[in-house]
Amino acid sequence: MQQVLLALVPAALAHVWFFGPGFVLNLLIASAFCVAGEAAMVRFRGRQPRQVLSDYSALVTAALLAFALPSLTPWWVTATGALFGVVVAKHLYGGLGFNIFNPAMAGYVVILVAFPMHLNLWVAPRMGDIDYQYLTFLETLTYTLTGSLPDALSFDAVSRATPLDVMKSGLNNARTVAEVRLLPIMGDFGGRGWEWIGNYIAIGGAWLLIKKIIRWQISLGVTVGLLLPATIMFLVDPGSHPSPGFHLFGGAAILCAFFIATDPVSAATSPKGRFIYGAGIGFLIYSIRTWGSYADGVAFAVLIMNMAVPAIDYLTQPHIVGHNEDSDSL
Repeated sequence: MQQVLLALVPAALAHVWFFGPGFVLNLLIASAFCVAGEAAMVRFRGRQPRQVLSDYSALVTAALLAFALPSLTPWWVTATGALFGVVVAKHLYGGLGFNIFNPAMAGYVVILVAFPMHLNLWVAPRMGDIDYQYLTFLETLTYTLTGSLPDALSFDAVSRATPLDVMKSGLNNARTVAEVRLLPIMGDFGGRGWEWIGNYIAIGGAWLLIKKIIRWQISLGVTVGLLLPATIMFLVDPGSHPSPGFHLFGGAAILCAFFIATDPVSAATSPKGRFIYGAGIGFLIYSIRTWGSYADGVAFAVLIMNMAVPAIDYLTQPHIVGHNEDSDSL
């Protein structure tokens, strides 16, 4: 868990640079409530909190949740997601090792359904030719604690739609992919700023693969499951379907491939099952983005495939080859 947190540091620094200090506040609030919720549940179950908290799993949940939230997120929204993820999705199922759902994604889905408006307050990335209204740390802190912006600013002045939202709304309004990509928020593949964060996430994920902390089958499965249908649809109709590169760099797909789907507790365990699990997540991400109501589909895709893990493990468990000679002699 410590290695996972360290692997996220470059992407976290890039997030702060492009989208402001709100990420730091979200991380601190999520960490505080994840740790407090875990400590309370462990003590309620008659165990020592220090022993459980030392595995750092609560902080990993907090970090993944912070990456999913806009820079302008009120503290109570972050706290709701953190507490639900740790208390309900994790400990009510028995704690680490027994939870069937990814805690961070479960917490995110709850606040996505309960507070949808607050999850649309992404600020424009810090790019020279994009209309950007910079908020200081104090102004961001004030909004996080009170939900109020400075008197001279409005939400329309500081908030921007994400690249996935822009693409989805543009296509729904009969615009072509090429027309949408002319907007200044778009980069070479995905969204400006988002691409750099995705690159640093991929570097951290590659480090985890090299250290053999995560299994390559899941990361490959998510990538193939997302890019294969995206490539086919793009070749069939590039005017109505974004490129595979946009799907990879436009949202949380890379974070999912290396840090979310690879959760060792809620993911499939057999080698073949891991790839099927990852491919299912990737395909569901593409399906939700293309035909669903939400611009991104990472959280829903992960939770759906979490439910399929028992069946995947059962159907893909390796066959035992050989026999016990001692038992044959009895």
